[in-house]
Amino acid sequence: MSKTNDSSGLHKDAASDHEATAKQHRHAAECHDNNKLSDAKASSKSAMECSNKAHKHSETACASSAK
Repeated sequence: MSKTNDSSGLHKDAASDHEATAKQHRHAAECHDNNKLSDAKASSKSAMECSNKAHKHSETACASSAK
């Protein structure tokens, strides 16, 4: 696989992770709107985990593109 394709794949992975983060944030907000605080807390925790993963993948993808 070429460097371009590798970088593309890394950016796609990062984007997918960011989308998963957004989904968890939306779910947490919905839970808050419905006064389901326990579910909101769980979704918030998932959002943070997804966000951390997304951030790491973004750093890797951007570093790959910068080479």
